[in-house]
Amino acid sequence: MTAIGRVRRAVRPEVMGRSRRRAELGLIVLAIAIVAGAYTLASLGQFSSVPANIGPFLAVIVGLMLVPHLAVRRLAPNADGLLLPLVAVLNGIGYVFIVRLAPNLAAQQSTWTFIGVAAFVATLVVVRRIRDLERYRYTFLLIGLFLLVLPLVPGLGVAKYGSRIWARVGPISFQPGEFAKIAFALFFASYLVEKRELLAMASWPRFRPVLPDLKHLGPVLMAWGVAILVMTAQKDLGSSLLFFVLFMAMLWVATERAAYPLGGAVLFGGAAYAAYTQFAHVQDRVRVWRNPWPEPTGKGMQTIQSWYAMAWGGLTGTGIGLGRPDRVPVVESDFIFAAIGEELGLFGATAILVAYLLIVGAGLRIATQAEHPFEKLLAAGLTTLMGFQAFVILAGVTRLMPLTGVVLPFVSYGGSALVANYVLIALLIRVSDGSGAKANPTGRAA
Repeated sequence: MTAIGRVRRAVRPEVMGRSRRRAELGLIVLAIAIVAGAYTLASLGQFSSVPANIGPFLAVIVGLMLVPHLAVRRLAPNADGLLLPLVAVLNGIGYVFIVRLAPNLAAQQSTWTFIGVAAFVATLVVVRRIRDLERYRYTFLLIGLFLLVLPLVPGLGVAKYGSRIWARVGPISFQPGEFAKIAFALFFASYLVEKRELLAMASWPRFRPVLPDLKHLGPVLMAWGVAILVMTAQKDLGSSLLFFVLFMAMLWVATERAAYPLGGAVLFGGAAYAAYTQFAHVQDRVRVWRNPWPEPTGKGMQTIQSWYAMAWGGLTGTGIGLGRPDRVPVVESDFIFAAIGEELGLFGATAILVAYLLIVGAGLRIATQAEHPFEKLLAAGLTTLMGFQAFVILAGVTRLMPLTGVVLPFVSYGGSALVANYVLIALLIRVSDGSGAKANPTGRAA
């Protein structure tokens, strides 16, 4: 290769890094405009006046959206430029609807957003090289198991809505399982990368091999099984489903054997039937999913009112602040997508769906571009967590499947999920920056 060719290879990625940060900043400015406009429209729709606190609100929104950008510009200059603006607009729209639907919860959600942004920056500061996490696989396993069993500890665990997934420490209550998902994704990625070739070979049973040697499959299978058992004991079947999909997706990506997800689907069917026969709240959700009309003022009310809300929204919506999504019970968390569908219409709801598809696409692109197998597998696992969680709750609201009790990432009310998802996005950005830094030896960005 000539000297000129080497210079071109060094300069072009640097220019690409600069363009990513400029594009990211431009998209964040657009996200700020969208959120500020939605906040103003919500106040006009409810009170027929521009909100008096629009100035302080804009200052807070600008700060919350620019601080992560500045952190990425300084700490991960070669990272993907699409993830952060998408997160900003989803978080901002979610906050506007929480203010609109449950003003008493707005202060808590803004506090959790501050904490989430701080966790995002802290993750980038602490994790400077994503491959360093590979060495702590069993530490992450122990952390994940500890977080899972925390709600079962007497005096700490709190039961809500039929599930014991909350832990309370003083005045603060949170869901440890949200952070356990990330810990298990790190453990699975580290273990499966080391054993991927052995797990891809069928050697058991001897007379007709269909599975790898149990001594290789055993540790990861045991970790997954304990997680599922704990989630079942807590009656948190939504998180159990996420753990199951995470495990199967990462095992499939690591080994490229379709037998794992196919066999897992059969096992999941049996487990789902067992859960249906054992838990009354699961039977209630399935019954309401099949036909909510026999209980229009009882257990079927939430589903029926969400149908009316989305139908009333039509294509363009009633306008923010002009609908009645408050008739849907617990609309600020489980059914916030129904409120978006009513007041922003099919177009607005589709825009939210497209934002999630773009996040998943960006995550999969990061996984494909990563050079090290651990980085590839971790990015694929984290993207699976984010994408499938959004799919599960959207499918529940639109009656594609029964409700499972998870929240819409970055949009629904809930502090634990918000902070955990900010950490997840920070890890994806770190993986992306690692791939870009290999292509850009100077590491500079404008």
